[in-house]
Amino acid sequence: MESLLNESAGMLAFVRTVETGTFSAAARTLGVTPSAASKSVSRLESVLRAKLLRRSTRRLAMTAEGEAFYARVMPLLREIDASADAVQSYRETSGHLKVSLPGELGRVMLGPILNDFMPRYPGISLEIGMTDRHVDLVRENYDAVFRVGSSDRNELMCRTLAHLEMVLVASPAFLDGNPFPASVEQLAQLKFAKYSLGGQTYPVRFANGREFSPSGRIEFDSATAIREAARSGAGVAHLLKRVVEEDIREGSLVELLPDIGLQTIPFQALHASGSMPSHRLELFTEFIAKVMVGDNR
Repeated sequence: MESLLNESAGMLAFVRTVETGTFSAAARTLGVTPSAASKSVSRLESVLRAKLLRRSTRRLAMTAEGEAFYARVMPLLREIDASADAVQSYRETSGHLKVSLPGELGRVMLGPILNDFMPRYPGISLEIGMTDRHVDLVRENYDAVFRVGSSDRNELMCRTLAHLEMVLVASPAFLDGNPFPASVEQLAQLKFAKYSLGGQTYPVRFANGREFSPSGRIEFDSATAIREAARSGAGVAHLLKRVVEEDIREGSLVELLPDIGLQTIPFQALHASGSMPSHRLELFTEFIAKVMVGDNR
């Protein structure tokens, strides 16, 4: 068999195609044409004398041989990527990062990023997207996505940075016209400014395992909108505590049922599994993790 060392382009194209699902998406991450990516994989299959991918007009899928090959070669490519980072720490960290932060929680992070991280690492430039939408990390060319909630995408590497506390809040104006709830049952009767993403309304979950689906006339796909709706008296809001701490201190929002613990939400950093995070991304991720636990030294 011909040496696989001559087929590095094919191995990389194969791994990227598996991660992204199409030759076109893989080609964008590699900076080549879809045709070149497809031909590289075909050459690799010829060398291996085995089909790695089943091609159809709708989708690509790995064969049994492809799954076995992917399991062996993907960690090797990851280690090759890591070898560059081994020397990067010996010189001044620099370069560009494109990251996605959750909308309203990102607002909390901006001060530390601008006032602490940027002055500390003047060689790093940042492109920051702020949205609760689940962006496509690979297709939209993000280095990392920081997301509230668990990820179910197996092709992404995931690290949990913190477990964030949730609170239930409402405005004084809303509580003037509605009974202050003394139990979960009474709470469930109140109208909510609901959180909905991808057609799914998120339930209110308690630490003891109880949960209910909130009712209400209005729903949003961002914490920013829910916070504003709650402040205006539109209903109860189920939000991250970090997002509304200042509102609670100022009295524009009132915490409900503070003695009944709510289920915490994981805060995660995600990046493509086919590549190791760069040294600058590791620095940024560590910084965000410390901000989330209240220590950005």
